[in-house]
Amino acid sequence: MHSLRLILSNWNYFAPSWVFASLNIMTGTWVLYLPHIKTKFGLNDAEIGVALFCLAVGLLISIPFIPYLNNKYGVGRSTKAGILFYALLFNLPLAVPTYIALCGSLLVIGIFSGFTDISMNALVSTIETKEKKPFMAAAHGFFSLGGFVGAGIGSILLVLFANPVWHMFFVSLFIILSNLLLSKHYYSIKEEVIPEQKTTYSYNNIQPLLGLAIVGFIIMFNEGAVEHWSNLFLFDMVQVSESQAGLGFIAFSLCMTLGRFLGDNLSQKYGTITIICYGSLTAFVAYFLILSTNFIFTVAGFGVLGLGLSVIIPEVFRLAGQTKGIPASTGISIVSGIGFVGFMIGPVLLGFISNWTSLTSSFHFLSLSIIIALGLAFFHLKTTYAK
Repeated sequence: MHSLRLILSNWNYFAPSWVFASLNIMTGTWVLYLPHIKTKFGLNDAEIGVALFCLAVGLLISIPFIPYLNNKYGVGRSTKAGILFYALLFNLPLAVPTYIALCGSLLVIGIFSGFTDISMNALVSTIETKEKKPFMAAAHGFFSLGGFVGAGIGSILLVLFANPVWHMFFVSLFIILSNLLLSKHYYSIKEEVIPEQKTTYSYNNIQPLLGLAIVGFIIMFNEGAVEHWSNLFLFDMVQVSESQAGLGFIAFSLCMTLGRFLGDNLSQKYGTITIICYGSLTAFVAYFLILSTNFIFTVAGFGVLGLGLSVIIPEVFRLAGQTKGIPASTGISIVSGIGFVGFMIGPVLLGFISNWTSLTSSFHFLSLSIIIALGLAFFHLKTTYAK
């Protein structure tokens, strides 16, 4: 909990962590209205998958430009611009009148989603390097906390707003104003310039990052899929009401928040690889509860899943920052960029699998992907990053 106390006692650490929370407050609010979007446009699961695929396409468009923009303007400025535009643009999906316009708005949001995500991770990495105070896991805890706030408070506000557009407008206004106020604490931060001759990019240096990137891709694939489809799983497979459909994601986000706030201490006590392995195993077991389609077991399963996944991505980023011959911020940017592609593609692929077979089959697929991550962590990362 040391890193959490650090964040809560110092604006210089709280401000960038709040960007993490802000990003997921918007997403957590948005996913509450996926059943509404599905009904409004009369969509099947594949059509929802196509719309969410536009988010992934936007992300892919942004990735090549992010390192250049961060280098030119600084990670602080990029982070501020990213979260402000992201919050502003998220008003569009619930307001547009057609399915094509929905896809277009999600494409643009995807661009700023990827830009903000990679910039804020690079920002935290830069602060950690300069200040020698780790708080990456706790910052990701704020990301999970944001999802809990967006979905949890949003589920209460859901019944107060007859028009979803107004709900999203007030949430985005809050995010914009709060980040305008807090951004002064990180706005001027830039990454340290590393002389080119000190940086080596041989295959032997890049190779460890490939294994990390695959693990990050799989875990964030699961996070993105659960974030966008947990509501619909409860709504369609468990057959609860729209107001109850958000409980799975609330449990997932709450337990993920708890796990990430404890993550830095657990890592120091048990080691990074051990944490990744046990986190993956816990996530795999959680899918058995989710797939029971019993309301209580399914909601509890989403909570256990959040606890298992919570510690993995911060540890993957930590290992990326320790890769020899690669600057810490560059390693983290590569792994987080590929991981976030998984976060965006997960909901898309789940939609297509669900449409071809069933939503239950989609969640079976997610559970099997966790086994691949576990195998990579145990057989590849354990050897590659052995002390």
